[in-house]
Amino acid sequence: MIKDQMEKIYRNIPVEQIPWNIETPPDILLHLVETEKIKPCKVIDLGCGTGNYVIYLSTKGFDSTGVDISASAIDIAKESAAGKEIKCNFITADVLGDMTEINELFDLAYDWEVLHHIFPEDREKYINNVYRLLKPGGQYLSVCFSENSPQFGGNGKYRKTPLDTVLYFSSEDEMRALFKTVFEIEELKTVDIEGKFGSHKAIYAFLKKTDNK
Repeated sequence: MIKDQMEKIYRNIPVEQIPWNIETPPDILLHLVETEKIKPCKVIDLGCGTGNYVIYLSTKGFDSTGVDISASAIDIAKESAAGKEIKCNFITADVLGDMTEINELFDLAYDWEVLHHIFPEDREKYINNVYRLLKPGGQYLSVCFSENSPQFGGNGKYRKTPLDTVLYFSSEDEMRALFKTVFEIEELKTVDIEGKFGSHKAIYAFLKKTDNK
């Protein structure tokens, strides 16, 4: 279902009108790079969309790979990178699948406002996929909508968007319980994120792979 929804969006809506498609990297990502909390390494963007942040990290010396369930989004990403003469990798894959399309390990994984598309019953599968993609001691950055955010009605865990998608709005306690099974939580907090049409609240987590599994 989510695959069909994303394909419809990327095929039929101009990229500049897609709410989450913002070419300028978010302040949080810029800060992590500028302060060297994350340093040039092998990185994978899970749910990369049109690849804006993959391309940005590639310009900063990262060996960057982007993954998205939408083949149309990946096509746009490849064209964008080629037009800017930026070297990076893009792969069409379902982050809730077996991910056999990816046969390498990474120092850093991140998902930027993707987890709210993944409902609680599927999150353990997803987190295990992230874990398997990381090298020992690998880092993981995750940002997703907070239940305290006012969008799409402002209450309820499940909220329908104008694009006819349904998102799940999380609490800090939920995210902490999800992550702590296989990751060391270095930082987890609620932050304000500036989006295309205004600010919203999101849960920010910076994690490190453990040897628990």
